[in-house]
Amino acid sequence: MARFVRKKGKRKIVRKRVKVKRAWRAPKAVRAHPFLSAIALLCVLFLLIGIHNTSKTLPRGLSFMGEEHAATVAFLADRTFEKNGSRVAEQEIFDHARTMIGQARKLIVADFFLFNDFQGQPVLGRPLSSELAEAIIAQKAMHPLEAVVITDPINTVYGSIENPQLNSLEEAGVKVTFTNLNRLRDSNPLYSSVWRVFFLPFGTGPGLRLPNPLGEGRVSLRSYLTLLNFKANHRKTLVVDEGDTYRALVTSANPHDASSAHSNVGVTFTGPAALDVLRAETAVMNYSGGYAVPIPTVAAEEAETTVQVVSEGAIRQAVLSAIRDTKRGDTIDLAMFYLSDRGVVRALKEARWRGVSVRIVLDPNKDAFGREKNGIPNRQVGLELHHAGIEVRWADTHGEQFHTKLLIIHKADGSMLVIVGSANYTRRNLQDLNLELDVVVRGANETQFMQDASAYFSRVWNNEDGVYTVPFTEYEDTRITRIILYHLMEWSGLSTF
Repeated sequence: MARFVRKKGKRKIVRKRVKVKRAWRAPKAVRAHPFLSAIALLCVLFLLIGIHNTSKTLPRGLSFMGEEHAATVAFLADRTFEKNGSRVAEQEIFDHARTMIGQARKLIVADFFLFNDFQGQPVLGRPLSSELAEAIIAQKAMHPLEAVVITDPINTVYGSIENPQLNSLEEAGVKVTFTNLNRLRDSNPLYSSVWRVFFLPFGTGPGLRLPNPLGEGRVSLRSYLTLLNFKANHRKTLVVDEGDTYRALVTSANPHDASSAHSNVGVTFTGPAALDVLRAETAVMNYSGGYAVPIPTVAAEEAETTVQVVSEGAIRQAVLSAIRDTKRGDTIDLAMFYLSDRGVVRALKEARWRGVSVRIVLDPNKDAFGREKNGIPNRQVGLELHHAGIEVRWADTHGEQFHTKLLIIHKADGSMLVIVGSANYTRRNLQDLNLELDVVVRGANETQFMQDASAYFSRVWNNEDGVYTVPFTEYEDTRITRIILYHLMEWSGLSTF
């Protein structure tokens, strides 16, 4: 724009710049490739959703670390092994659970990951789901008690099929709560970020499009898409009243027919520690919209052992603290279905380098309800630990799984620490992704519980009265491609372990 200025008889043109506001226009590269730009914006959206859902605040009451309470504790075990050329199953856990239910008068609260009669190719099968459901229903029919069952939506394949056991419980007046998994952090964010945008709004429901991945029948595509989030309420607990106190069972075993031959362990105990299990389960009921159970009070107990209840990320804290506290002259015995968490693996190697004796029994990761698995992650982790000088043996499985989760630490001063529960030692199980619950038991090595736990590991390690384990060379796998794949799967969450 120009204007005229008269000066001493002359006319002079003075040019003045005037700023003109223009409407915003996208960068040239964006205007040239709008489709690519839309993809970039979606990627940013998915990244932001992934960051939020892997770090968001957990519902109140999760990642619980209770106090140490004196308690009388009993060790339970299910063992499947070979003897005289035949497979033998010795089972205690659900027999004890039924006994606990049978003496309840006021309250039954059960939380189990798998509670169904789905069948893969069961070995030495037992109808555990019906046994447990019938025991709860019968006890509720005889006594005016409150009965609550918390479970994972996988038991209906996320709403696609009916679950006869859970239906019968609801018909009998038992309050069944399906855990709200969407409130949990995403363990598989590369997939879950996309799922939350495109599929979560449509929910899940009945369908016939695809075969049931867990048993008979057909399920919807939406159920398969939900399954790929790889998250779960993986707890296995039972709390009942027992006279003037309460008793809890914490175990690695599920009332799942196809899992009935698995090897598992568990502990049962009474007193204030049992109420800590109830508190941890009430947290799940509260955020999942279930029935809220009032927390009673009980008197403290006198015992030679203490029990501390830990859940989710607090389990990892307890495990790492226990391993890192070991010194030369101590012994670590670990029996585990899945071992892959990098922090735990490093702690075990460092303990061995300090002069701690370390013995580990792992499932070979080859059997999953009639399907053959590729050995990841245990064979790769087992190789790494073997190279670090740690003794590793494999459970001798034949269709069933060595589903045990047990850490035993013998201290040179005569004390012991035992951690038992639902949690595998993996990123998903220990880093506030799945719901998990374990207990830490402390006491002297001469107490009955510690003797029983030690005897269990010794029997498995030394093949006492049967064949439980085989040497490391039986399933040794040195393939570099599998090692890389294990690390990628553990880091990314693109795995079922």
